[in-house]
Amino acid sequence: MGDITTQSLSLGSKKINAKIISKSKGVLSGNIVAKKVFNKLDPNIEYAQKIKDGSSIDNQSILAEIIGDENTILSGERIALNFLQRMSGVATLTKKYVEKVTDISITDTRKTIPGWRSLDKYAVRCGGGFNHRRNLGDGILIKDNHIAAANDQGLSIKEIVTRARKNSPHTIKIEVEVDNLDLLDEVIQTDADIIMLDNFSNDQIVEGIKKINKSKLVEVSGNINFERLDELNKIKGIDIISVGKLTHSANALDISLDF
Repeated sequence: MGDITTQSLSLGSKKINAKIISKSKGVLSGNIVAKKVFNKLDPNIEYAQKIKDGSSIDNQSILAEIIGDENTILSGERIALNFLQRMSGVATLTKKYVEKVTDISITDTRKTIPGWRSLDKYAVRCGGGFNHRRNLGDGILIKDNHIAAANDQGLSIKEIVTRARKNSPHTIKIEVEVDNLDLLDEVIQTDADIIMLDNFSNDQIVEGIKKINKSKLVEVSGNINFERLDELNKIKGIDIISVGKLTHSANALDISLDF
C-alpha cells in the first residue's frame, strides 16, 4: 500500500537529521523497537539512542537522533511513535505501582493487546515490574472454571492438584486461584506452590494470610488499583500483586518526532 501522502508530494531524496523527543515525564520503553522500524524501512538510516529503555525521561528529553532519507523517516514516523508511546505508557504506569510497595513483586497478567504480548511484557520489565505467565505453557494456574469442571467429574481440589503435579514437569510450579475462605482451607492442604487470593477484601486477605501461615507463596489479584496499594502494602505476607491494568489501561506517553 505504501505511504501515499509522502509519495504524492514527490519531495525527492534528501538526507536530514530528526529527533525523537518526549513531551512528558515517564519511563522510556520501545526505543530499541523504534530503531528496528526505521532500519526495516531503510538499513542505511542511522538511529542513535540517546536514552536507554528503562530510564526515566523528562519533558523535552531527546530520546533518539535519526539521520537518513527524509521520505523514509516520514513513512516510519507514526509506526515508531506508536511503539514508543504505548510501551513507555506501560513502563511509566508499572513504575508507579512498583514504587508504591516494598517487599512485594508487582507483576503483569496475560491481559495484553493481541499480538503485543512480548512488547507489553518487555515494557513492564522496563518499569521495574515482573512478568507473570507469558502463555498457558509457562505455569499451572488452576482457576475457578478448572475447579468447577473437575468438581463436575467428582474430583476434589486435592485430587486436582495431585493430578496436575503428576502430569507436569517437576520444574513447573502450581498455583491455585481461590475466591473464598472455605476454598482456601482446602487448597492449603494441597501440594500447590502458590495461592492466588482473587478479589478478596483487605480483611479477607489478612485472614487468608494467617491461615496460609507462610506455607505457600501468596499472590493477590483482582480489583487492584493504584489507590489500594497503600493499604495492601501495610499487610504483611503478600509476596506478589498481579495487576491487569498495567497493560490494559495504561495511557500512552506523549512523544513526538521533530525535524
